[in-house]
Amino acid sequence: MGELCREYGLDVDNVIEQLLSYKKNPGKQVQLPEAQIRQICQVSREIFLQQPMLLEIGAPINIFGDIHGQYEDLLRHFDKLGYPPNESYIFLGDYVDRGKKSLETICLLLAYKIKYSDQVFLLRGNHECASINR
Repeated sequence: MGELCREYGLDVDNVIEQLLSYKKNPGKQVQLPEAQIRQICQVSREIFLQQPMLLEIGAPINIFGDIHGQYEDLLRHFDKLGYPPNESYIFLGDYVDRGKKSLETICLLLAYKIKYSDQVFLLRGNHECASINR
């Protein structure tokens, strides 16, 4: 993780801090620069490519279904269950669409994937396909 972040110039801790700052000011929009969002996508892509297609994950693990951009709900679940790395998670896709905070949702999940790649697992749902989400 460290080498990839340095290679792409990504400060993942800063990204997570910015995204979690929403809890202090609910309703205030989190402003991530486009360049930083691109870095998040590039680094997470490299991590996904390094991991196997078939995941063998041990218990205990928290399993999440559709989030659909409901960022406040995601944060509320983290508050209740615990944040990575204290808890491990597998997300079953459908991170974006419908909710008002799809960008914040996917950026936080990807940032956690980058920082804790062996504790946060993201599967692709139909809403992560271009044909669904135009």
